[in-house]
Parts: sequence; C-alpha cells; structure tokens
Amino acid sequence: MNSLLLTDGYKTGHHQQYPVGTEEVYSNWTPRSNAYAPKGCDKVVSFGQQYVIQWLHDYFQDHFFSKPKSEVCQEIKEELSLYLGTDYDVTHYEQLHDLQYLPIRVKSLPEGVEVPIRIPMVTVVNTHKDFYWVTNFLETILSTMLWQPMTSASIALQYKRIFKHWALLTDEENVAFIDFQGHDFSMRGMGGLQSALSSGIGHASVFLGSDTLPVIHGLRKYYQAKGFVIGSVNATEHSVMCAGTKDDEIGTFRTLMKTYPTGILSVVSDTWDLWKVLTEYLPILKEEILERDGKLVIRPDSGDPVAIICGESDTLRSASPQDKGVVELLWDVFGGTINTQGFKVLNPHIGAIYGDSITIERAEEICKRLHSKGFASTSVVLGIGSFTYQFKTRDTFGFAMKATSVVVQGKRRDIFKDPITDNGIKKSAKGLLQVVQVRDTYELRDEVTEQEEQEGELKIIYEDGVFKNRVTLEEIRNRINQSI
Repeated sequence: MNSLLLTDGYKTGHHQQYPVGTEEVYSNWTPRSNAYAPKGCDKVVSFGQQYVIQWLHDYFQDHFFSKPKSEVCQEIKEELSLYLGTDYDVTHYEQLHDLQYLPIRVKSLPEGVEVPIRIPMVTVVNTHKDFYWVTNFLETILSTMLWQPMTSASIALQYKRIFKHWALLTDEENVAFIDFQGHDFSMRGMGGLQSALSSGIGHASVFLGSDTLPVIHGLRKYYQAKGFVIGSVNATEHSVMCAGTKDDEIGTFRTLMKTYPTGILSVVSDTWDLWKVLTEYLPILKEEILERDGKLVIRPDSGDPVAIICGESDTLRSASPQDKGVVELLWDVFGGTINTQGFKVLNPHIGAIYGDSITIERAEEICKRLHSKGFASTSVVLGIGSFTYQFKTRDTFGFAMKATSVVVQGKRRDIFKDPITDNGIKKSAKGLLQVVQVRDTYELRDEVTEQEEQEGELKIIYEDGVFKNRVTLEEIRNRINQSI
C-alpha cells in the first residue's frame, strides 16, 4: 500500500490550511487520563516507540521512497482526486519523494520506565521548513500503532505487581516464578496480526511466558533480542482430548505422558467433566504422574475462574469438588509441602493453569482466595488473553498526539487546546516541552525555550532517517523489573 495512505483522509488538505509561512509543527504524544484503565494502572509504561518508528521508517522506504516518483505520486493523485472530488495537487508529495527521507525528529522517554498521566512520552517535529505538514500527517499512524504496546505493557505490569505482592506473602522463596505466572494467550482474539504483535511485545516486555509466537520475530527485529525471548510448554487443546474420546480420557492422559515423559505438560481437563478428572482419573494416575520427570499441569477452560481455581467455599472444610476448587483438589491427591511462611505448596509434579476470561480483578481475587485457604499464590498460572488486551482502546489511557508549538514566518507561537465543553482531560500542554526527572518520577515543564527543549529526559531516537539511542529488550526488561 502506498505510504501516503497511512493517515486520516482529512489530513490530506492540511498542508494548505496552516498559516501562510508556516515552517515548523511540534507535537507530542501523551496519556491524558486513566479514567478507563484497569484498577491500579495509575501510570503508563513507555514502550513500543522503537518498534513503531522502525516500522514506519521501513514502510516509507519500501513503499514510497524506493518506488518511482511518477508511480507513487500519480497513484495518490488519482485516488485523492476521486476521494475529494477535485483535481488533487501532489506537488508536496513529489517534493517529499525528492528528499528521500522522513524529515522529522522524534524524541522519546526511555522505554521501560513508568510515566505519570499527562506527561509527554514522545515529541515529533519536522526538521525541514518545507515539510511542516509531515508532523501531524504522521499523527494517525503513530497513534494507531503506539497506544496498544504501551497499554498492554502497562496492564501486564499491574498483573505482575499483583503476582509479586501475593508471592511475597505466600511463597517468597519462589518469587521468580512470577515471570511466567502471567502467560499471553491473546493472539486468537486480537484484531489482526499487527494487533497481536503490538500487544504481545507489550506483554513480553513484562513477562517471559507467551504463546504469541510472532513476538519472537518482532522482539528480535525491533529490539535486538538475543537468546531466550519468550517460552511456553507442550499443551493440548480440546480437539486433542475429543479425538481421544470421552470414554477413554484417562487413556489420553497416559498417551500424552508417554509422548512427553519429561518437562511440563499442560492438559486441558474440562472438555467434559473437570471434577471427574480431578477426583477419579488423577488418583488412578497418581503414581504415573509422580514418577514422571516433570510437571503435569491441569487446565480448566470454562466457568468462573475464581470459583474454578479456588472453589466456591472459602474454607478447607468443604466437601464437594465445586466447593474445593482445582488447587485444593490437587492438594488432596498429590499433597505437597508447607513452606517457611506456613503456606501449602503443591507437589512439584502437579500444577494448574487457567486461561479464560482473566482480568486484573479476577487475578487479584484468585491470589487473595488462595491466601485465605492457606495456599501459595504460585499454585496457579493465569493465561492472560484478549479479554484483557483486546477489550481496550486508545481511550484506556486517553492517548493523543497534539501540536503545542509552531513557527510561522520565522516566529515561534506557543499553541494549545482547552475546550470549554470538556472536563479538562483534553486540555493540552503549551509551547515547547521539557520532561525532567524528579526523584523517582517525571514532571512536565511547558512553554520552555528552544535550549531547554533540547535538555531533559526526552532524547532523540530518530532524525532525518537515522536512528539514535537504540534500546534492547534486555535493557527494557531490566528497567521494568526495577519498578515492581
């Protein structure tokens, strides 16, 4: 697709609408509100900028600058003339093609740090006065690609904080387990491959467990990931269990354990009767499971996650399988140990995972309920899917890219928006911006001088087709883990 189509239709006339003599447009990308964010998400993780800018750079190189000018400009002329019902002038596009690079300077806060609401995370400005229109021409594609990795990384971090809190309370010797306790199951429910990748790399900036395989390529390509990137285990699905027949589900378990005699094996166990699996089949298979060199993980896949994992009763004196829940039933069969904090830790040959309709609130409640019943929160892995990551929008953190400064006929003008009909969320900063670090947080200073704008924590990552200050996945993960 022609790169000049990567914008909103109404922007195709903006080069004619700025004041005569406009030379520069300076804009910023900012999370304006967490009103629609999940509980506890008071800040936003800076993540995805390098991926997005590299993608944009590559796309323009492949689909605009490397193509014959007559071809790409004639195509856009024909399309926009039909679109707007006029004879569309493409002179400004032809001039951009002659330049052979995107004349912009992109500055960013470090990826992997947490940023308070209303603090700019990215600024974009044109570097050539003939291309003042390019800054906000790119707003649409930058917005559509930036919000999701930042949103998913921020939500993933809140999950990890929950897991760490309860692990420290119930199983502090195994706190490293939390790197894998939140597992990405979201790909099938995301809004396409790019959405799965954008969200998936956000999750993987925080957690190490993921079934979203495109993440591996994405993080190697855009963040120089080396060695281990994400991991998962051998696992079944309902088609496997159904093919083994309902009449011989226990035989299917045996076959699977023979196929995978070592390592972690996850078996979906509610294709028919979860409670029968837990109370009848597993006791029969107990010795085979304990003799196996690895862990068998039981995966329920339907129902209320909290009740299924923790039981409908809050006590250990309950009788029915439904009252006990998966973790207690596994303890009944396989036992385990009592750790130094006094909490029950399942036998290392058995475990549980739940990956359907998990939310931050349910994750918190599962950990809380396990604690109240005397079990380590590390007794279960939670699969985080599209119920968490796709039910979000740009408005989850109120992201927006807005212009705050222009240069017209050589004179700088501080500009801003402040709609009288709004509640204050849409009020923008004003003028050139500087973000400074004060102790362990960031603060905004607007209406600063050109010299001051060059200082502070916003650093150049891209300028006139050249990347600067690249960051690696390892560096990002280290920053994120330091904030938990």
